[in-house]
Amino acid sequence: MKKLIGYARISTRNGATDGQRAELLAAGVRRDDLYVDEGNSGARAPRPQLDVAVTALEPGDTFVIVSLDRLGKSTQNVLAFAEGLSGRGVELRVLNFCGGDVDTATPPGPMLFTTMAALGQMEHEIKRERVLDSIDRRRKAGKNLGGRPRRITNRQIRNANRLMEAGEPTAQVVRDFGMSRATFYRRARALGLMPDQSGDETPESGDAA
Repeated sequence: MKKLIGYARISTRNGATDGQRAELLAAGVRRDDLYVDEGNSGARAPRPQLDVAVTALEPGDTFVIVSLDRLGKSTQNVLAFAEGLSGRGVELRVLNFCGGDVDTATPPGPMLFTTMAALGQMEHEIKRERVLDSIDRRRKAGKNLGGRPRRITNRQIRNANRLMEAGEPTAQVVRDFGMSRATFYRRARALGLMPDQSGDETPESGDAA
């Protein structure tokens, strides 16, 4: 027998789930088929009742939610979730979507996926532009772009030491090799290229050993 499986999620900041619960019950969801996660907020917050609700779904059933944001913050993740339901033969019904009640089992249903796909692509492009803008700003400001720290080899330390012994300025040499003074002195002492003078230089946490 086909069932309506309802799901509600609310964070502790927004109060009780009574509003969502009432809407889902009014839409025909039985109390025994209503799953609620309370007190969980954030994209990575655990949602155990959502997992239980999805497990309870069988082909022909309809998964009912009040709004798409109950499933997550990312439009692309929500779209993937909806497509996963479709692949299992489960319909999705959103009670408040673009001002109406949309069910993928009805003629207007394809609009749900079309709109979600468009929003997902737009969201992806916005995020991409933000990342590129951030990288550009950090590069222009001469800041570290992140990622794995560059590894300084023992050979580079020895070559740097030779240049310094030949009279090259220390500041220029370490800059050319992409390391700090602290890294050079620490590594040079470890290689026995200069006497150990612990405390003279403080290693920087971002340098590779």
